[in-house]
Amino acid sequence: MRLYPERYIIIILMICLGSCKQSTEKQETVKAVPEWYSNAFIYNLDVETFKDSNGDGTGDFNGLTQKLGYLDTLGVDVIWLAPFQPTPNGDDGYDETDYYGIDKNLGTAADFQNFMAAAKKKGIKVIMDLVLNHTSSGHDWFKMARADTTSKYHSWYVWSDKKPGDADKGLVFPGVQTETWTFDEATKKYYFHRFYDFEPDLNYEEPQVREMAADVLRYWLKKGVDGFRLDAVPFIIDLPKTGSANPKHMFDLLTSMRKTVQSINPNAVLLGEANVTAEENKDFFGTNGNRLQMMFNFYVNQYLFYSLAREDPESLKKALEEFRLKPATSQWAFFLRNHDEVDLARLTKSQRSLVFKKFGPESNMQIYDRGIRRRLAPMLADPALIRMSYSLLFSFPGAPVIRYGEEIGMGDDLTLQERLSVRTPMQWDRSANSGFSTDSITVRPVIGYGDYSFQKVNVADESADKNSLLSFIKNLVEIRKLHPEIGLGEWKILDAGNSNIMAIQYLFKGKQLIAVHNFSKSPQQFSLEEKAVQGADFTELTGGKKQVNIGNGGKIQLNGYGFQWYTAK
Repeated sequence: MRLYPERYIIIILMICLGSCKQSTEKQETVKAVPEWYSNAFIYNLDVETFKDSNGDGTGDFNGLTQKLGYLDTLGVDVIWLAPFQPTPNGDDGYDETDYYGIDKNLGTAADFQNFMAAAKKKGIKVIMDLVLNHTSSGHDWFKMARADTTSKYHSWYVWSDKKPGDADKGLVFPGVQTETWTFDEATKKYYFHRFYDFEPDLNYEEPQVREMAADVLRYWLKKGVDGFRLDAVPFIIDLPKTGSANPKHMFDLLTSMRKTVQSINPNAVLLGEANVTAEENKDFFGTNGNRLQMMFNFYVNQYLFYSLAREDPESLKKALEEFRLKPATSQWAFFLRNHDEVDLARLTKSQRSLVFKKFGPESNMQIYDRGIRRRLAPMLADPALIRMSYSLLFSFPGAPVIRYGEEIGMGDDLTLQERLSVRTPMQWDRSANSGFSTDSITVRPVIGYGDYSFQKVNVADESADKNSLLSFIKNLVEIRKLHPEIGLGEWKILDAGNSNIMAIQYLFKGKQLIAVHNFSKSPQQFSLEEKAVQGADFTELTGGKKQVNIGNGGKIQLNGYGFQWYTAK
């Protein structure tokens, strides 16, 4: 049941009477009726590396279904599935050959439907990764496009008779990729590929391609998915012939996609991967929230790691403020790590150098001249810093997202190529291959050595330890669910009287929550003004849960990398 606070009822009535002419800024700062995704805890996993049910070394949908109980006890609201369609796996599933199928290594259509039914039974929603920017070069469409330039499929891709002068610009994978236009011997033309040369871009200026994308959206919605994580959104809608580095965009395509989705399921969500500036976010959300409902906040993520490296939250606070404005029904998805590198491209060279020095000092830890290819636990190393970082994540004004294995502190395998270092199999227990598979050869090596081996880091051991990282994450999830003010309320960064401390306040329906974090490895004190906290009496939510008065100007001490959440009614 949706609740309509009085002020929103008034606004709705004024609109109906035609007497309300709000400015764009006003529309974007008012919080609308809560949507299901506003406070959703999203868990990203790859079926291929999560759980193998039949002993062939590869994870599958039946294995995932077997582990739904674990995800339920973790408090997961939404499972975000990495690509699971048929693929030659040149780009770990992001090079698809059939938008409508299930990769045979992961199971059958019936297995997928059984998983969906089981997830729904537990009240867990499912969104799927959808790679609409490109196909695999092994897709039948591209094969036909190359075989016959008069075929309709030829116009489904982007071609040029001559090699564009900026073919070496706009590279997604610098250092690995050298150009975005590649010569095709069969057609004697150049084709455009924003990513690898085996991933030719689709041409969305072609109406038939737009209809194909709409058909794919409709197909999976009818299969029961609750939405999509749209991969590489800026590249779906760009016009490559207007420039490889800074192309123009077809934002109307996002509007039509949203309409297509809502025509099948009005409650389905479009979560966009779009590493954009604060000024650009309105184009992707839509001024009235009529395009993407959610976007990952890459900008805040980059300045979070910079702030952690400096032990000073000032840059993070500024980043959050820069991205404050958004349409009323839209929401940010915040994360610490994902399946790719820690992308630091929006930092200055000196800022990026500091983060590299602190969290990825070796050359094999860095990638694409901009990022770090490590899991969070080995990157931050200090258990106190890891926990403080997760507390930060769950206290941000949006939906928290974590990658499988992060909740137990899994490590990385830097012997694997590129981003595969953070895509190793889930570590379930101490048995052979971490309980992921009974086969001696797995789809990717299980981490079996060092401080992050499956013998030392696994779900079974941490489930039995009330002081483990897993238990800590479960507790954070429980607290977050009890306090919707974080994702729905008005928020404000408070002056804590200490440059090492970040304090953020939420107000919603008469409730107040304040989360305080110490970015320094040394103990620090903070104080809040009585006026700022409205003279309320607070109770600790993390730690001792005692009643405290945090607004009397007195000093309260936090341990190095310490934190505390406080609540008041």
